[in-house]
Amino acid sequence: MKIRVAGIVPESYVDGEGIRFAIFMQGCLRNCPGCHNPETHALDGGKNLDTAEIIAAIKKNPLLTGITLTGGEPLLQIEPALELAKTAKNLGLDVWLYTGYKFEEIPAAAAELLKFVDVIVDGEYIEELRDLELEFRGSKNQRIIRR
Repeated sequence: MKIRVAGIVPESYVDGEGIRFAIFMQGCLRNCPGCHNPETHALDGGKNLDTAEIIAAIKKNPLLTGITLTGGEPLLQIEPALELAKTAKNLGLDVWLYTGYKFEEIPAAAAELLKFVDVIVDGEYIEELRDLELEFRGSKNQRIIRR
């Protein structure tokens, strides 16, 4: 299955707890002022990869504690995100999901994906609420929701 990505960080310590394989998914319609990843916004940006390539890279690192689906907006690519999340769980890894949606507003189409997500960081980035003291998020309105 193909996935459009802006980039991958094979060992991240800032995109959730532990050692994470962070997948920066391409595409976001929000264009939040001050966004940390504006290069991820264009729907036709980044590059197409096969999810099998990403899974193979994840399997190579026995030190990983989990994967992080971030972006951009991962919920614009639910099917490949679901494949990655399911595989991660089968490998004993946890899954973090960053989304601009508030948890209560996540589209019903993402229900199956959410079954495989352990932590959701929700909400748009709001520049006026930026707080550098916050762990794993950029603005005070964003929540860390453990499931």
